[in-house]
Amino acid sequence: MSGELPEGDLVPDAGRKGDVDVGGSLSEMVEAWPRVGTGLEIRGGGAVAVDTGSLRRTAALFVAAEAELDAVCRRLGTPQGVLLSLREQAWDAFSSTTVLFQRLVEVGAEAESIAAALREAAIAYELVELNAEHRVAVMAGDHARAAAIDERMTHLSEQHPDAWGKALGLEFDRAVNWPGELVRQAAESGLVVGSEVGGPAGVGIGAAMGLGTIAGAAVLGIGGQGLLSRDARLTGQAGPVTLTTVRPVAVAGAPQSLAAVVQRMPGAGESRVRVERYTMPDGSKQFAVYIAGMQSFAYGGNDPWDNRANHELFTGRESESFAATKQALADAGAEPGDVVHAFGHSQGAMIGSHLALEGDYDARTLVTFGSPVAADVGTSTLSVTLRHTDDPVAALAGGGHNAPVGAPGSFVAERVADTGIGLEDAGVPGHRMIAYAETAALIDASTDPRVDGLREVFDELSAAESVEVTEYAATRG
Repeated sequence: MSGELPEGDLVPDAGRKGDVDVGGSLSEMVEAWPRVGTGLEIRGGGAVAVDTGSLRRTAALFVAAEAELDAVCRRLGTPQGVLLSLREQAWDAFSSTTVLFQRLVEVGAEAESIAAALREAAIAYELVELNAEHRVAVMAGDHARAAAIDERMTHLSEQHPDAWGKALGLEFDRAVNWPGELVRQAAESGLVVGSEVGGPAGVGIGAAMGLGTIAGAAVLGIGGQGLLSRDARLTGQAGPVTLTTVRPVAVAGAPQSLAAVVQRMPGAGESRVRVERYTMPDGSKQFAVYIAGMQSFAYGGNDPWDNRANHELFTGRESESFAATKQALADAGAEPGDVVHAFGHSQGAMIGSHLALEGDYDARTLVTFGSPVAADVGTSTLSVTLRHTDDPVAALAGGGHNAPVGAPGSFVAERVADTGIGLEDAGVPGHRMIAYAETAALIDASTDPRVDGLREVFDELSAAESVEVTEYAATRG
């Protein structure tokens, strides 16, 4: 929800992980908590971080390899027989052939074992996905779909009881471990801060911060305040807001990457919303809207992008920043039903999410950076979520939906943005747009096929015959 905060370290290098002598039970708690990988993870969203289709395809490759190895073994039978009959003249060759045959048999058996394990894992992950979809169907009152899913789950669990047990374990692990990096950093930061007072104080503060983070994460996960269902709509009516046009950032043409999207994001100056209008070869028009994150810590000041708007949007009420964004789209020529591609950071991500849910526009794409909410935007919107596991603002979404959301090709990209601990964490470095810019660049460089759907959006926009750009500042009243 916050905007750009001051860059730079607020504590010396001694306050970084690895430089703190953590002792006692708190040290054991911190070390025992499952570590989150620091690399980029791209997944389809929901409770499963693994593409079950890829697992099955890989299993099929191992099955094919085993069949080929078996065929080679059969072909070796003839030369083995010949060499055996000539063993006095070709004993060494016969011995080598026998060793090769045995090795091929062992490798074939290993390939078959790997294929079976991959198939079992795919079924376990499918059961996790089905269980999440079943809960969604029940909550939506779709009893027919819930019954169909239940039948499929029953069949799989009866055929693969071990996979069902693994699926339950995976769900438990996700429920417990999704805030793992936040818990670790909170506990270790408490140790750093408390160590300035004394050892016992450090342990106490570290334990309090770690346990407090666990409790807060549990409340968020159970309460689901940051999870927006497909039928979520804003209530109330925003107050008046005034827009003024400002000089846009001089970036030409349509974005060709997420890094190019980041270059267009407003918020560094007066600009709060940037709208690009594309005239397509067939004469139709499309729009891209870029929405800034929170820019003022005030609660109800002149700038609509403040903490009051954060509170209103997170609790499902229309904010002046949301109204200003809709007004900016209308001023740029967007009409109900027009295609809109929304890009937003923090509060801007909440605004973009609600734009997609409200249904006034054909929200073709939603890309969020550090969003405090996770929106089930439906199957007609490509949903791309960038979030950092050490971003407490993104954690307000409670780990996201259990089931994947969005159109085919939607994905979630996660990583640890900042491993530093201590007082610098008060600046929320994992939430800054500069950190998300680095993540965007990593996604652009990724060969993961799930990124192709987003690249197709950029390719489509690049075909526009003309692009008109307008940026807007906004004030309340």
